[in-house]
Amino acid sequence: MVAQGEAGNDIDIACAGVTKVFRDFWMRPRVRAVENVDLEVRRGQIYGLLGPNGSGKSTTIKMLLGLLQPTAGRIAVLGKRPKDVEAKRSIGYLPEESYLYRFLSGRETLEYYGRLFKLERQARRERIDMLLDMVGLEAVQDRPVGEYSKGMQRRIGLAQSLINDPQLLILDEPTSGMDPVGARQIKDLIATLAARGKTVLLCSHLLSDVEDLCDRVAIMYGGKVRAEGTCEELLQQEDATLLETSELPEPVLAEVRAVLQRHDLALNKVERPRRRLESLFLEIVETARKEGVQTSGAANGGAVAEFLARPEPVAEEGPQAAATPDDQAAVDAELLDSLVKR
Repeated sequence: MVAQGEAGNDIDIACAGVTKVFRDFWMRPRVRAVENVDLEVRRGQIYGLLGPNGSGKSTTIKMLLGLLQPTAGRIAVLGKRPKDVEAKRSIGYLPEESYLYRFLSGRETLEYYGRLFKLERQARRERIDMLLDMVGLEAVQDRPVGEYSKGMQRRIGLAQSLINDPQLLILDEPTSGMDPVGARQIKDLIATLAARGKTVLLCSHLLSDVEDLCDRVAIMYGGKVRAEGTCEELLQQEDATLLETSELPEPVLAEVRAVLQRHDLALNKVERPRRRLESLFLEIVETARKEGVQTSGAANGGAVAEFLARPEPVAEEGPQAAATPDDQAAVDAELLDSLVKR
Protein backbone atom coordinates (compact mmCIF):
# COMPACT_ATOMS: atom_id res chain seq x y z
CA MET A 1 0.00 0.00 0.00
CA VAL A 2 1.19 3.48 -0.85
CA ALA A 3 1.93 5.77 2.09
CA GLN A 4 1.27 9.49 2.44
CA GLY A 5 3.07 11.54 -0.14
CA GLU A 6 4.22 8.39 -1.96
CA ALA A 7 1.16 7.72 -4.13
CA GLY A 8 2.02 7.20 -7.76
CA ASN A 9 0.62 9.39 -10.50
CA ASP A 10 -1.99 6.76 -11.30
CA ILE A 11 -3.26 6.34 -7.73
CA ASP A 12 -5.61 9.08 -6.53
CA ILE A 13 -6.66 7.57 -3.17
CA ALA A 14 -4.45 5.37 -1.00
CA CYS A 15 -5.34 4.24 2.53
CA ALA A 16 -3.12 1.97 4.61
CA GLY A 17 -4.32 0.57 7.93
CA VAL A 18 -6.69 3.47 8.51
CA THR A 19 -8.48 3.38 11.86
CA LYS A 20 -10.74 5.95 13.50
CA VAL A 21 -11.76 5.72 17.16
CA PHE A 22 -14.12 8.29 18.63
CA ARG A 23 -13.50 8.99 22.32
CA ASP A 24 -15.68 10.32 25.12
CA PHE A 25 -15.09 13.38 27.32
CA TRP A 26 -12.48 11.50 29.38
CA MET A 27 -10.71 10.36 26.18
CA ARG A 28 -11.81 6.77 26.65
CA PRO A 29 -12.42 4.79 23.43
CA ARG A 30 -16.15 4.96 22.74
CA VAL A 31 -16.77 3.92 19.11
CA ARG A 32 -14.37 2.23 16.68
CA ALA A 33 -15.98 3.63 13.52
CA VAL A 34 -13.30 2.49 11.04
CA GLU A 35 -10.80 -0.29 11.63
CA ASN A 36 -7.69 -1.13 9.62
CA VAL A 37 -9.07 -0.11 6.22
CA ASP A 38 -6.88 -0.49 3.12
CA LEU A 39 -8.06 1.12 -0.12
CA GLU A 40 -6.45 1.94 -3.43
CA VAL A 41 -8.34 3.91 -6.08
CA ARG A 42 -6.59 4.42 -9.40
CA ARG A 43 -6.95 7.38 -11.73
CA GLY A 44 -9.95 7.12 -14.03
CA GLN A 45 -11.68 4.45 -11.92
CA ILE A 46 -15.23 4.57 -10.61
CA TYR A 47 -14.88 3.01 -7.19
CA GLY A 48 -17.94 1.99 -5.19
CA LEU A 49 -17.93 2.25 -1.40
CA LEU A 50 -20.90 0.28 -0.04
CA GLY A 51 -22.32 -0.60 3.32
CA PRO A 52 -25.39 -0.15 5.52
CA ASN A 53 -25.84 2.88 7.76
CA GLY A 54 -23.19 2.93 10.48
CA SER A 55 -20.72 0.81 8.52
CA GLY A 56 -18.01 3.50 8.46
CA LYS A 57 -18.47 4.92 4.96
CA SER A 58 -19.18 8.51 6.01
CA THR A 59 -16.30 8.51 8.50
CA THR A 60 -13.96 7.23 5.77
CA ILE A 61 -15.09 9.98 3.39
CA LYS A 62 -14.58 12.64 6.07
CA MET A 63 -11.03 11.42 6.62
CA LEU A 64 -10.35 11.51 2.88
CA LEU A 65 -11.61 15.10 2.83
CA GLY A 66 -9.44 16.08 5.79
CA LEU A 67 -12.46 16.80 7.99
CA LEU A 68 -11.43 14.08 10.46
CA GLN A 69 -7.97 12.93 11.48
CA PRO A 70 -7.41 9.15 11.51
CA THR A 71 -6.47 7.63 14.86
CA ALA A 72 -4.02 5.33 13.08
CA GLY A 73 -2.90 4.57 9.54
CA ARG A 74 -1.96 6.70 6.56
CA ILE A 75 -3.96 8.40 3.80
CA ALA A 76 -2.85 9.99 0.53
CA VAL A 77 -5.31 11.86 -1.69
CA LEU A 78 -3.97 12.95 -5.09
CA GLY A 79 -0.49 12.28 -3.72
CA LYS A 80 -0.90 14.66 -0.76
CA ARG A 81 -2.16 14.64 2.81
CA PRO A 82 -5.95 15.07 2.99
CA LYS A 83 -5.60 18.45 4.77
CA ASP A 84 -3.33 19.87 2.06
CA VAL A 85 -5.11 22.85 0.46
CA GLU A 86 -3.68 22.03 -2.97
CA ALA A 87 -5.31 18.59 -2.86
CA LYS A 88 -8.66 20.18 -2.00
CA ARG A 89 -8.48 22.39 -5.11
CA SER A 90 -8.73 19.25 -7.22
CA ILE A 91 -11.56 17.56 -5.31
CA GLY A 92 -15.29 17.84 -5.97
CA TYR A 93 -17.68 16.68 -3.25
CA LEU A 94 -21.41 16.01 -3.33
CA PRO A 95 -22.63 15.19 0.22
CA GLU A 96 -25.56 12.89 0.90
CA GLU A 97 -27.76 15.89 1.71
CA SER A 98 -27.67 18.95 -0.57
CA TYR A 99 -26.59 21.72 1.81
CA LEU A 100 -27.60 24.67 -0.36
CA TYR A 101 -28.56 28.26 0.37
CA ARG A 102 -32.30 28.14 -0.29
CA PHE A 103 -32.64 31.83 -1.18
CA LEU A 104 -30.00 31.70 -3.93
CA SER A 105 -31.00 30.73 -7.46
CA GLY A 106 -29.33 27.89 -9.31
CA ARG A 107 -27.08 30.32 -11.20
CA GLU A 108 -26.22 32.27 -8.04
CA THR A 109 -25.32 29.02 -6.27
CA LEU A 110 -22.80 28.14 -8.96
CA GLU A 111 -21.57 31.73 -8.98
CA TYR A 112 -20.94 31.50 -5.24
CA TYR A 113 -18.89 28.31 -5.49
CA GLY A 114 -17.03 29.57 -8.57
CA ARG A 115 -15.94 32.65 -6.64
CA LEU A 116 -14.85 30.52 -3.68
CA PHE A 117 -12.48 28.78 -6.10
CA LYS A 118 -11.33 32.22 -7.37
CA LEU A 119 -12.29 31.51 -10.97
CA GLU A 120 -11.98 34.45 -13.34
CA ARG A 121 -15.24 36.20 -14.19
CA GLN A 122 -15.34 35.09 -17.84
CA ALA A 123 -14.31 31.50 -17.07
CA ARG A 124 -16.85 31.41 -14.24
CA ARG A 125 -19.68 32.58 -16.50
CA GLU A 126 -18.77 30.07 -19.23
CA ARG A 127 -18.57 27.18 -16.78
CA ILE A 128 -21.88 28.04 -15.15
CA ASP A 129 -23.61 28.16 -18.55
CA MET A 130 -22.17 24.79 -19.52
CA LEU A 131 -22.96 23.15 -16.18
CA LEU A 132 -26.57 24.38 -16.11
CA ASP A 133 -27.08 22.99 -19.60
CA MET A 134 -25.32 19.74 -18.70
CA VAL A 135 -27.55 19.00 -15.68
CA GLY A 136 -30.75 20.16 -17.41
CA LEU A 137 -31.46 23.20 -15.21
CA GLU A 138 -30.95 25.98 -17.75
CA ALA A 139 -34.69 26.76 -17.89
CA VAL A 140 -34.99 27.08 -14.09
CA GLN A 141 -31.63 28.67 -13.35
CA ASP A 142 -33.20 31.84 -11.88
CA ARG A 143 -35.53 30.05 -9.47
CA PRO A 144 -34.45 29.85 -5.79
CA VAL A 145 -33.05 26.40 -5.07
CA GLY A 146 -35.43 26.24 -2.09
CA GLU A 147 -38.19 25.78 -4.69
CA TYR A 148 -36.37 22.94 -6.44
CA SER A 149 -37.49 19.34 -6.04
CA LYS A 150 -35.03 17.01 -4.31
CA GLY A 151 -33.93 15.61 -7.66
CA MET A 152 -33.28 19.12 -9.02
CA GLN A 153 -31.29 19.97 -5.88
CA ARG A 154 -29.14 16.90 -6.49
CA ARG A 155 -28.52 18.14 -10.03
CA ILE A 156 -27.39 21.59 -8.89
CA GLY A 157 -25.33 19.91 -6.15
CA LEU A 158 -23.57 17.81 -8.77
CA ALA A 159 -22.95 20.93 -10.86
CA GLN A 160 -21.33 22.74 -7.90
CA SER A 161 -19.08 19.73 -7.28
CA LEU A 162 -17.74 20.12 -10.85
CA ILE A 163 -17.29 23.91 -10.97
CA ASN A 164 -13.56 23.65 -10.18
CA ASP A 165 -12.92 20.92 -12.78
CA PRO A 166 -11.82 18.41 -10.10
CA GLN A 167 -9.62 15.41 -10.73
CA LEU A 168 -11.30 13.47 -7.90
CA LEU A 169 -15.09 13.39 -7.44
CA ILE A 170 -16.55 12.07 -4.19
CA LEU A 171 -20.27 11.48 -4.71
CA ASP A 172 -22.54 10.40 -1.85
CA GLU A 173 -25.94 9.17 -3.12
CA PRO A 174 -25.78 11.24 -6.35
CA THR A 175 -29.08 9.90 -7.76
CA SER A 176 -31.06 10.13 -4.51
CA GLY A 177 -34.52 11.64 -5.10
CA MET A 178 -34.24 11.46 -8.89
CA ASP A 179 -36.71 9.86 -11.25
CA PRO A 180 -35.36 6.99 -13.40
CA VAL A 181 -34.73 9.31 -16.38
CA GLY A 182 -32.68 11.75 -14.31
CA ALA A 183 -30.85 8.90 -12.58
CA ARG A 184 -29.90 7.40 -15.95
CA GLN A 185 -28.61 10.77 -17.18
CA ILE A 186 -26.48 11.25 -14.07
CA LYS A 187 -25.09 7.72 -14.35
CA ASP A 188 -24.19 8.35 -17.99
CA LEU A 189 -22.52 11.61 -16.98
CA ILE A 190 -20.45 9.89 -14.27
CA ALA A 191 -19.34 7.24 -16.78
CA THR A 192 -18.36 9.93 -19.28
CA LEU A 193 -16.35 11.84 -16.67
CA ALA A 194 -14.45 8.67 -15.77
CA ALA A 195 -13.78 8.04 -19.47
CA ARG A 196 -12.22 11.51 -19.58
CA GLY A 197 -9.82 10.61 -16.80
CA LYS A 198 -11.72 11.75 -13.70
CA THR A 199 -11.62 9.52 -10.65
CA VAL A 200 -14.95 8.90 -8.92
CA LEU A 201 -15.55 7.55 -5.41
CA LEU A 202 -19.23 6.61 -5.39
CA CYS A 203 -21.30 5.85 -2.28
CA SER A 204 -24.85 4.65 -2.93
CA HIS A 205 -27.53 2.49 -1.37
CA LEU A 206 -28.87 1.88 -4.89
CA LEU A 207 -26.91 -1.24 -5.67
CA SER A 208 -28.02 -1.21 -9.31
CA ASP A 209 -26.21 2.14 -9.73
CA VAL A 210 -23.02 0.64 -8.34
CA GLU A 211 -23.31 -2.49 -10.47
CA ASP A 212 -23.89 -0.40 -13.61
CA LEU A 213 -21.02 2.03 -13.02
CA CYS A 214 -18.23 0.81 -10.79
CA ASP A 215 -14.94 -0.72 -11.88
CA ARG A 216 -14.22 -1.92 -8.33
CA VAL A 217 -16.30 -2.16 -5.16
CA ALA A 218 -15.54 -2.30 -1.44
CA ILE A 219 -18.27 -3.50 0.93
CA MET A 220 -17.95 -2.25 4.52
CA TYR A 221 -19.61 -3.46 7.69
CA GLY A 222 -18.71 -2.70 11.28
CA GLY A 223 -15.95 -0.34 10.19
CA LYS A 224 -14.09 -2.99 8.19
CA VAL A 225 -13.87 -3.80 4.49
CA ARG A 226 -15.48 -7.23 4.25
CA ALA A 227 -15.10 -7.73 0.48
CA GLU A 228 -13.30 -5.89 -2.31
CA GLY A 229 -12.89 -6.44 -6.03
CA THR A 230 -14.57 -5.98 -9.40
CA CYS A 231 -18.30 -6.60 -9.70
CA GLU A 232 -17.56 -9.59 -11.90
CA GLU A 233 -15.27 -11.11 -9.27
CA LEU A 234 -17.69 -10.50 -6.42
CA LEU A 235 -20.92 -11.52 -8.17
CA GLN A 236 -19.88 -14.49 -10.29
CA GLN A 237 -21.55 -17.76 -9.26
CA GLU A 238 -19.06 -20.58 -9.45
CA ASP A 239 -21.65 -23.34 -9.02
CA ALA A 240 -23.79 -22.61 -12.12
CA THR A 241 -23.42 -22.09 -15.88
CA LEU A 242 -25.61 -19.77 -17.97
CA LEU A 243 -26.23 -20.54 -21.64
CA GLU A 244 -28.10 -18.13 -23.91
CA THR A 245 -29.51 -19.05 -27.31
CA SER A 246 -32.51 -18.31 -29.50
CA GLU A 247 -35.89 -19.78 -28.58
CA LEU A 248 -35.74 -23.58 -28.31
CA PRO A 249 -38.72 -25.70 -29.36
CA GLU A 250 -39.78 -28.49 -27.02
CA PRO A 251 -38.15 -31.35 -29.00
CA VAL A 252 -34.77 -29.57 -28.80
CA LEU A 253 -35.23 -29.00 -25.08
CA ALA A 254 -35.94 -32.71 -24.66
CA GLU A 255 -32.66 -33.52 -26.43
CA VAL A 256 -30.78 -31.07 -24.20
CA ARG A 257 -32.29 -32.67 -21.10
CA ALA A 258 -31.31 -36.12 -22.37
CA VAL A 259 -27.69 -35.02 -22.97
CA LEU A 260 -27.45 -33.50 -19.49
CA GLN A 261 -29.01 -36.58 -17.92
CA ARG A 262 -26.33 -38.78 -19.50
CA HIS A 263 -23.76 -36.68 -17.58
CA ASP A 264 -25.72 -36.81 -14.32
CA LEU A 265 -26.76 -33.17 -14.67
CA ALA A 266 -30.20 -31.58 -14.61
CA LEU A 267 -31.76 -28.64 -16.43
CA ASN A 268 -32.88 -26.64 -13.39
CA LYS A 269 -34.70 -23.80 -15.07
CA VAL A 270 -35.94 -22.79 -18.52
CA GLU A 271 -37.25 -19.23 -18.94
CA ARG A 272 -37.37 -16.37 -21.38
CA PRO A 273 -34.92 -13.52 -20.72
CA ARG A 274 -36.44 -10.42 -19.11
CA ARG A 275 -35.74 -6.78 -19.78
CA ARG A 276 -34.75 -4.53 -16.92
CA LEU A 277 -37.59 -2.33 -15.68
CA GLU A 278 -35.30 0.71 -16.06
CA SER A 279 -34.84 0.12 -19.79
CA LEU A 280 -38.60 -0.28 -20.36
CA PHE A 281 -39.34 2.91 -18.38
CA LEU A 282 -36.75 4.92 -20.32
CA GLU A 283 -38.05 3.61 -23.64
CA ILE A 284 -41.62 4.69 -22.80
CA VAL A 285 -40.49 8.16 -21.72
CA GLU A 286 -38.31 8.63 -24.81
CA THR A 287 -41.19 7.61 -27.07
CA ALA A 288 -43.49 10.13 -25.36
CA ARG A 289 -40.89 12.87 -25.78
CA LYS A 290 -40.54 12.14 -29.48
CA GLU A 291 -44.32 12.47 -29.76
CA GLY A 292 -44.05 15.98 -28.28
CA VAL A 293 -45.59 15.28 -24.89
CA GLN A 294 -44.65 18.12 -22.51
CA THR A 295 -43.58 17.89 -18.87
CA SER A 296 -42.37 20.29 -16.14
CA GLY A 297 -39.25 20.27 -13.98
CA ALA A 298 -35.70 19.53 -15.05
CA ALA A 299 -35.02 19.04 -18.74
CA ASN A 300 -32.81 16.50 -20.43
CA GLY A 301 -29.17 17.13 -19.60
CA GLY A 302 -26.98 18.53 -22.34
CA ALA A 303 -23.47 17.63 -23.41
CA VAL A 304 -20.69 17.26 -20.85
CA ALA A 305 -19.16 20.67 -20.11
CA GLU A 306 -16.10 21.27 -22.28
CA PHE A 307 -13.91 22.55 -19.45
CA LEU A 308 -14.17 19.21 -17.61
CA ALA A 309 -11.74 17.71 -20.10
CA ARG A 310 -9.05 20.27 -19.24
CA PRO A 311 -6.35 19.21 -16.79
CA GLU A 312 -6.18 22.41 -14.73
CA PRO A 313 -8.84 24.89 -13.54
CA VAL A 314 -8.41 28.56 -14.43
CA ALA A 315 -7.83 30.80 -11.39
CA GLU A 316 -7.33 34.51 -10.85
CA GLU A 317 -4.43 34.02 -8.47
CA GLY A 318 -1.74 31.49 -7.64
CA PRO A 319 -1.88 28.99 -4.77
CA GLN A 320 -3.39 30.41 -1.61
CA ALA A 321 -2.56 29.66 1.99
CA ALA A 322 -5.12 27.65 3.90
CA ALA A 323 -7.85 29.93 5.23
CA THR A 324 -8.70 29.96 8.92
CA PRO A 325 -12.33 29.33 9.93
CA ASP A 326 -12.75 33.07 10.64
CA ASP A 327 -11.31 33.97 7.22
CA GLN A 328 -13.60 31.47 5.51
CA ALA A 329 -16.64 32.78 7.37
CA ALA A 330 -15.79 36.31 6.25
CA VAL A 331 -15.44 35.16 2.63
CA ASP A 332 -18.77 33.32 2.79
CA ALA A 333 -20.52 36.34 4.29
CA GLU A 334 -19.05 38.73 1.71
CA LEU A 335 -19.99 36.52 -1.25
CA LEU A 336 -23.50 35.87 0.02
CA ASP A 337 -24.01 39.57 0.72
CA SER A 338 -22.90 40.55 -2.76
CA LEU A 339 -25.15 37.93 -4.40
CA VAL A 340 -28.22 38.94 -2.38
CA LYS A 341 -27.77 42.65 -3.18
CA ARG A 342 -27.49 42.11 -6.94
